[in-house]
Amino acid sequence: MLEKEKINFEKTVVVGIVTKEQDESKLNEYLDELEFLTFTAGGEVIKRFWQKLEKPNPKTFVGTGKMEEIHLYIKDNAVSTVIFDDELSPAQQKNITKILDCKVLDRTNLILDIFAQRAETSYARTQVELAQCQYLLPRLSGMWTHLERQRGGIGMRGPGETEIETDRRIVRDRIALLKDKIKTIDKQMSVQRGNRGAMVRVALVGYTNVGKSTLMNAVGKSDVFVENKLFATLDTTVRKVVIKNLPFLLSDTVGFIRKLPTQLVESFKSTLDEVREADLLLHVVDISHPDFEDHIASVNQILQDIKSADKHTIMVFNKIDAYKPAYFDEDDLMVEKTSKHYSLDEWKATWMSNVGENNALFISATNKENFEEFREKVYEAVREIHVTRFPYNKFLYPDYKDAVDEE
Repeated sequence: MLEKEKINFEKTVVVGIVTKEQDESKLNEYLDELEFLTFTAGGEVIKRFWQKLEKPNPKTFVGTGKMEEIHLYIKDNAVSTVIFDDELSPAQQKNITKILDCKVLDRTNLILDIFAQRAETSYARTQVELAQCQYLLPRLSGMWTHLERQRGGIGMRGPGETEIETDRRIVRDRIALLKDKIKTIDKQMSVQRGNRGAMVRVALVGYTNVGKSTLMNAVGKSDVFVENKLFATLDTTVRKVVIKNLPFLLSDTVGFIRKLPTQLVESFKSTLDEVREADLLLHVVDISHPDFEDHIASVNQILQDIKSADKHTIMVFNKIDAYKPAYFDEDDLMVEKTSKHYSLDEWKATWMSNVGENNALFISATNKENFEEFREKVYEAVREIHVTRFPYNKFLYPDYKDAVDEE
């Protein structure tokens, strides 16, 4: 069964570069993630190509020799798709497609494709289509390969250019239409958020595939779609949760990722509004992932970009059941102990001292490990916010009315 499914996967290769800003180990992390993205989209990576360059080649991203090496490999191995780790300019995409004569994608295009597959609701589909149109618009001229013969004339006047301009107009009109549609839905969603009253709002944020939806299901007793793939959840899910008679709203948001396309940040503005309007953030982290510290930094950067970095946040280190530190031999003087060798107890000490005793939790959402501690800390944080909003709440102060009557 597994073999049958594998046959349907597109054969792909991935390409990246090592620069001053991105060393070889960092590139390997990005290519690992790109490989997982490719798998999520329905592809199988059979080869990686990389090259050391000061900066990307403005014409073909990598050098001429490397491009020829890639070309020979994809011809010999019947590869249908080549995926580049960084966003290609329209000119680069056009040049590379001409040389390789196969489907050429970049990281942004790949993420947009996954989002298009994952969009379930009309609103998510509209948001994704807007992002795709914004990505497509500057690249339209590179798609008219059948007009290459019309080289004559200054500025290449003729029916081909008119056809491109017509298409650009169609895409521009479509973008305007989608923006209007999103504005209308945004207004409706804003009214919905307003109608929720003054209940405390808690939002789950974090890198993609860290277990936010699993945690949502465990806490809210809901049935949010869960899968071990990137961007399993696109639509924001909001559930009413009650801990110790204290109700609050919990929302599951779209996962973040390094090099998140700007088009998606723009088109998913309303989804991110759930984060902006939250009173408390639960920053979920997959502690079993070797690059989880980078993931934290990426999420914090996006929170900064959407002006939500100063919100009260609890760090929730998930998947402790899957955490395995790298082997470290204390007798080997040649090996330097790094953060990858830390035990879970050492991480706890590190993070507890960094983010404060009350702001870090270590749990397993799947096995519900340390779940009572999680519920207690979330309850205390929500209660603190609730007290400032409703100073004399019967759930929090059951004896208050009796005390007033006695007076």
